[in-house]
Amino acid sequence: MNYERDMHIDENSLDIEWLEQADLAVQWGKYYTECEEQFQRADENVKIVRSELILEINKNPEEFLGSGIKPTDTKVEAAYRVDKRHVEAKERWLKAKKKLGDAEIIKNEITFTRKSALENMVKLHSADWFAGPKMPRDLVSEREKMKKKFNKKVRIRNRKN
Repeated sequence: MNYERDMHIDENSLDIEWLEQADLAVQWGKYYTECEEQFQRADENVKIVRSELILEINKNPEEFLGSGIKPTDTKVEAAYRVDKRHVEAKERWLKAKKKLGDAEIIKNEITFTRKSALENMVKLHSADWFAGPKMPRDLVSEREKMKKKFNKKVRIRNRKN
């Protein structure tokens, strides 16, 4: 999936763009759902790691807190928060949260902003704003040409980065 390619609208192929719009909205909606599931799993994992660490610390406080230190709630919390397992779980949670936020933005941009832009471009086209062919086109072959053209652009852009 490529956000930049999918957001692009070819004003000379508005009919094909409309044919693609619903598919794009569904694809990015599914991507958002996958990201949401990953985030929920990461969130649950943080809770599991925290619970396991609290149990371990309470079973053997000297190993985590030092000898002679009473395991109070505050001290136990401080000990599990700095534990490598908790830090790693929290890092995965943060990455999943960012990915979910990005996916939501993209889903909304494709679903609402791109759709609105297409609607407005069709209005402009209806008002003869664009100069273009007046002959009916073979939408299947035009759609394939457009996909090939965008894939070439994406490959060129990726090589530069």
